Amino acid sequence: QVQLVESGGGSVQAGGSLRLSCAASGYTGRMFAMGWFREALGKEREGVARIYTNGGIWYADSVKGRVTISQDNAKKTLYLEMNSLKPEDTAMYYCAADRFGNRPITGYNYRGQGTQVTVSS
Repeated sequence: QVQLVESGGGSVQAGGSLRLSCAASGYTGRMFAMGWFREALGKEREGVARIYTNGGIWYADSVKGRVTISQDNAKKTLYLEMNSLKPEDTAMYYCAADRFGNRPITGYNYRGQGTQVTVSS
């Protein structure tokens, strides 16, 4: 059974940084696509970043230049380095994975329980 466990969330002031991690387990081989999406109170889920096994990377315009997605395939761990955080980045951040990746991140087959990021002004 595929499991994704996020960690690294917390409360920071605007301009601060956080590094989210997602430990994946329960499958062999590699997921074709892994990524992060977030959900803020009263807002729709928003894809943040994703990475493919072929090295392709995508970022949402709202975070481009401030976040970096990476993965350690040997450890089956996905990371999201977030810098210059803004209050509008406050949300629950979810790790997601998909064997095919041919759908929005918010619709990926597997996702974790989320880790809360709170940015104060």
